[in-house]
Amino acid sequence: MKVVGGSASLNLAQNLARVLGVDYISVQHEKHPGGFPDGEQYVRLQASVKGEDIVVVQTTHPDSKIIELLLLEDAVREGGAASLTLVIPYFGYGRQDKKFEEGEGVSARVLAKHVQVQADAIYTMGLHNPSVLGYFDVPAKEVDGMPAIARYLKGRGVDLVLSPDKGAVRHAKEVSEAIGASWDWLEKERIDSFTVRMAPKNLDARGKRVAIVDDVISTGRTIVSAANAVKGQGATGVMAACLHGLFTANALEHLKVCDDVVSTDTVPSPVSKISVAEDFAAAIKADR
Repeated sequence: MKVVGGSASLNLAQNLARVLGVDYISVQHEKHPGGFPDGEQYVRLQASVKGEDIVVVQTTHPDSKIIELLLLEDAVREGGAASLTLVIPYFGYGRQDKKFEEGEGVSARVLAKHVQVQADAIYTMGLHNPSVLGYFDVPAKEVDGMPAIARYLKGRGVDLVLSPDKGAVRHAKEVSEAIGASWDWLEKERIDSFTVRMAPKNLDARGKRVAIVDDVISTGRTIVSAANAVKGQGATGVMAACLHGLFTANALEHLKVCDDVVSTDTVPSPVSKISVAEDFAAAIKADR
């Protein structure tokens, strides 16, 4: 087995190769200095993959990384690999998992159908809706990333693990049980795509250190509202932890209301302090 890392997931791919104890293959991304004038993607594997079981690691965010992934898959197949396994740490477009209004397509289904064409198996993490796995025609598995967050939080004095809304309460419950803390959730009202409001709810937060856990942080507004609500109820410290840190616009600046903000390496960011390489490696080994 060998691991190939796309440019959206270099650190994770290298860590995965290390944990698996296999070789890592680098990728050349420019054929000419400065790249193609029209901005098209380019990939070239820097070592042979002939006869090898290849694991390609690439998050499908932002859009250009999707094209890069398709090119990587083709390069691996063209190179004569025996098998191709995709690790898609963050499955971009996964949140449009059904048609919400007339005239829409289903983005998650479209992406699944395209990225799987040359793959033998797919692993991903933190899907908005696990039913997205049904859009794949090859074996596809969602790897649980919350144990990685629990490993980070354990021993950091967290008393209460909080979900910013009831929809993600399963994450708070799982992490709290792993680190021996209590758990709860807040009631969220979404006003529009950029505005949320936390409904009043009494929490047992006074004098406690609280960790707000979510699968995705995008604008950060939900976490900011949750942090302010918890601080207003007497929490002595508030930190935020997520699987996928998209941190659009000035999200990290807004999140300074928290004492600490961390994410995993599914999407590289300045606060990617947690690696999920161990979790993906365990899943891959279990299926071999």
